[in-house]
Amino acid sequence: MRRSLSLSAGREEEGKPTRLLASLGSPRCPLCAGGGASEKSSEEFMSLEMSAENLASATVTDAEENSKSSTDLKAESTLEKTGGTATMSKRQRKKLMRQKQWEEQRDLRKKKRKEKRLKRKLERQSQLESRNEGSIRKRMLREIVPSTLRLIVDCSFDSLMELKDVKKLHKQIQRCYAENRKALHPVQFYLTSHGGQLKDNMDETDKGWVNWKDIYIKSEHYSELIKKEDLVYLTSDSPDVLNELDESKAYVIGGLVDHNHHKGITYKRAQELGITHAQLPLGVFVKMNSRKVLAVNHVFEIILAYLEKRVWEEAFFTVLPRRKGAKPLHATTDACVCKLKNSEEVQDEVSGSD
Repeated sequence: MRRSLSLSAGREEEGKPTRLLASLGSPRCPLCAGGGASEKSSEEFMSLEMSAENLASATVTDAEENSKSSTDLKAESTLEKTGGTATMSKRQRKKLMRQKQWEEQRDLRKKKRKEKRLKRKLERQSQLESRNEGSIRKRMLREIVPSTLRLIVDCSFDSLMELKDVKKLHKQIQRCYAENRKALHPVQFYLTSHGGQLKDNMDETDKGWVNWKDIYIKSEHYSELIKKEDLVYLTSDSPDVLNELDESKAYVIGGLVDHNHHKGITYKRAQELGITHAQLPLGVFVKMNSRKVLAVNHVFEIILAYLEKRVWEEAFFTVLPRRKGAKPLHATTDACVCKLKNSEEVQDEVSGSD
């Protein structure tokens, strides 16, 4: 509205010079008038014409300035109302939005960079640890010296066990195999009288057992494979105590999980076959809250630990689970236990810090 008023005012100003010229009239002919008078009137006419032109140009300029000022005021008011985005192009608005999002996501980008640095640090640490483990494993492989001692798990009690107990025996055998594979002095591992429920369960749940290495899995009875004079049956019911391990012998462990339903059966089997029998010196060094009957894998691991340490006390307390409530009977044993506990605590702290 303001712009239209200013334009109309400009048109009115432009019309003034025309009316002024019309009021002055047309110039007289020089032939009709005198010479001096004509020259004077001509000069006056030219000066009037120039003043009219100047007035017209000044009026147009004022009109344009008024129009521009009104336009600028309108643009400024519109910019204030719309926050400066109405006069922007679509590309400028997108650019402004991107910049705004960039500023808002500054903390998020900082957090992501921090997480990325932490992830790279953990990856480097894991790589270093794997390299160290690999070097330790290689060093252990160089230090491994297989033992000539034969250790047999007698699986001839299959018919005396329920399926759930057979499955437990299977797990214990798996543990024996795994511990023997990583021992410093692995034994000659035998699995005899293999068949029945145990074999069926292994075929069903652990088909990879056919590819096991460093183990002799036989369906025959151990008495058919090894001389009787070389056999020593390990049973907690034997009155004889085993003080030393003879690596030329073959020690038999009864593969039975019966929860004490068939008490003394392994001792009776050894007597029936006329085989030498003995028990581990557990009662000499250890006081236990429960009975002295150990699981197959515990007996197996104790023998592996003894071959490494050559001390029964350390072997027992390295393997025996805490639920057995094992306590030392002698001061020397107590010192060994303290030493083992301290080493375990140090390992726990190291693993916790990692």
